[in-house]
Amino acid sequence: MESFTDIRSMNMEELTAAVTAAGEKKFRAKQIYGWLHQKLIRTGDEMKNVPASCRQTILKDHPLYGVTEVERYVSKIDGTTKFLFELHDGNIIESVLMKYRHGNSVCISSQAGCRMGCRFCASTLLGLERNLYPSEMLDQIYAIQRATGERVSHIVVMGTGEPFDNFDALCRMIELVSDENGLNISRRNITVSTCGLVPKIYAFADTYPQVTLAISLHAPNDAMRKELMPVANRYSMKELMEAAAYYVEKTGRRITFEYSLVKDVNDRKEHAEMLAALVKGLNCHINLIPVNPVKERDFRQSEQNHIQAFLHILEKHHIQVTVRREMGRDISAACGQLRKGYKERSGNG
Repeated sequence: MESFTDIRSMNMEELTAAVTAAGEKKFRAKQIYGWLHQKLIRTGDEMKNVPASCRQTILKDHPLYGVTEVERYVSKIDGTTKFLFELHDGNIIESVLMKYRHGNSVCISSQAGCRMGCRFCASTLLGLERNLYPSEMLDQIYAIQRATGERVSHIVVMGTGEPFDNFDALCRMIELVSDENGLNISRRNITVSTCGLVPKIYAFADTYPQVTLAISLHAPNDAMRKELMPVANRYSMKELMEAAAYYVEKTGRRITFEYSLVKDVNDRKEHAEMLAALVKGLNCHINLIPVNPVKERDFRQSEQNHIQAFLHILEKHHIQVTVRREMGRDISAACGQLRKGYKERSGNG
């Protein structure tokens, strides 16, 4: 597992080693950790009970990275809030706050851009800029909690980027955000979505059995999936479903399959029957997603009668299925849409 040297990405062990290497007392590490992960500070100067000389020495070798809010949009439909954040190097990422009866859920990005190339997704149109540090993933949550004054109880790693393409940083973020000395968010309240990097599904099941896994499926067979998702050229549907079955067996948890419904592409009754046969016998939930139109693509959203027919076929086969409620449609809350628009407006697209 990779170790990280920016201060908010470091675990207590690494921070303690850095503090003692700087000639400071060990207890300073716990103080600093509390400022970073409980009080959610933005600058080193806010660490009031840590001597300035100690702060300066530590931060010289271990910079404090985070996010800075650039724009915020609030949906008039459902109150969903979309944040555009800038990173220390000028990269732009986006996060979404969704308020539910069960608590506040934040959808975070794991990369600046994405290299997976899924054809219906705006996130991938500009390619991958870079991986995010654990600190930058965490600070999306921290910044939203600071901005709203309300506790975040659920995390979804389903924004821009492929989380398993940034595996070590993802794992460190989970370790830190679920730490009792930090926000202490239950791992059962964390969901990670992958387009299907098969070896990482096995590794993740072994490492974080309490975390919920969602797999972007979007097609019921190899031929269709290859048309929509380049990752399907690397891993077959058989390999993917074997990995999904391993996750269920290893963790005892239900797996979620995301299936974006695209008009006249993958939304016919025969596709629903094929999907039902594919997941038969697996403890799973299928999340049907009416696709968000992206102007660079010619995909259109399925009609309501097709969505309902698809749903009923899966229900007939006793498969747990829901149609995802569209959140923040009026503020382009789908992955990558706002970020791309912002970069185009500012001349960086």
